[in-house]
Parts: sequence; structure tokens; C-alpha cells
Amino acid sequence: MDHIILCSRNDEVHNINKAILQQFNLVPNIEVHMLRSVDFVSKEDGMYYTYSAEFLQQLNSSGLPPALLYLKVGCPVILLRNLDLGEGLCNRTRMVVVNVRKKVLQCRIISKNRRFKGKIILIPKIRLSPNTNILPVPLKRLQFPVRLAFAITINKSQGQSVEHMGINLWTSVFFYKQLYVAFSRCTLVLNISVLLLEQSQESRRTLNVVYKEVFNSIRL
Repeated sequence: MDHIILCSRNDEVHNINKAILQQFNLVPNIEVHMLRSVDFVSKEDGMYYTYSAEFLQQLNSSGLPPALLYLKVGCPVILLRNLDLGEGLCNRTRMVVVNVRKKVLQCRIISKNRRFKGKIILIPKIRLSPNTNILPVPLKRLQFPVRLAFAITINKSQGQSVEHMGINLWTSVFFYKQLYVAFSRCTLVLNISVLLLEQSQESRRTLNVVYKEVFNSIRL
């Protein structure tokens, strides 16, 4: 399970995770569990307003788990919130699903920290809100605070260390130093594979984003 795919965009991460999950057969005849969230909208005055479940399920942000979370036993997941730092349950902790229940996930930690690696822990459903105000309504979501982690974004990979890694550069990085973060996650350069657009494969080059306007606006 010490493999991961890095992408620059969330939609690419979602598509890769969905495709791998459909082919994931680590355990014969394993069941796909669909875990549905409970979504609601609250206002600062304490009043609650009703929106259709279909509308709320379509709302997603980088800090929220999906409204419909599909998991199989043996799938890697990544934690989205700090739950218990003393037990190794912090944001970006990578785990493998061991068992799935209606109100709790049983997982095994696979992060590099020797103190917690291999530890079996329980993840409950918790009430979550997005980290930023990018959604059209103030959404609150009761769901397991995890996402599938066959693939994750480059930003989410900060602090991770893996032995085998693929980097999807069909979409170029869009922020300065993202390439550095991506290539520095793997413990051995020979274990890094990079997917480039066809027109970039011959030159083996990709765009390293630098916003020169930032430097032009600085007055010395």
C-alpha cells in the first residue's frame, strides 16, 4: 500500500480514485459500501433552512468528504481532520480500511511514523464544515472524515513519504513550488513515474509556474 498517485486538481483525483475503485479486487468478492452523509444548512441566527438532498449532495470542497462515500475493505483513505494527535489521527494521515460499519470505520494506519504505523483505530462520523467559504450555502455535513487515497492532490501530499509514486501532469501545476513538493514525496527517484501530455513526452518537460507579476509589483 506504499504507492500513491499525485495530481494537481481535485477533479483528476476524483476520476482516478473512482476508476481504481472499480477495478480494486484485493479481497475476492469484496462488497462496495456506499456511505451517505447527512447534510444541512445553518445560519448564524441558529435557524435551519431546508434544501433538497440532491442539491446538498452536489456541494463539495477540498476539505469535505463526499456526500456519497464509496469504500471497500483494503482501500487506502486519507484523514481530513485532526481527531486525536496523541493517537496519530491528524489531518493527512493515510490509512487502509479494515472494516466498515454504519457508524464507524475500522482502519489501519500506514503513514511512515513508526510510532503509529500498523495501529488499528476507529473513525466515527463527525459534523464537518468546509475550511473556506467557497460554497454557496453554509453547509454542515455529518460523514466519516476521510477520502479515498489511491490518488491525492499535490497540496494534500505535503508531509507524506512513500516508496512508489506516480505524478499525473496531464494538467500542469498551477502554483509555484508544486513540482518541488510532488517530486520530493518519494524516498527513491527511480520509483517515480510521470505521466505527461503527448506533446510533452518527447521533450520530457512540463510547466513550472512562476507568477512574475508578483516580483514586478515589489518595490525595493
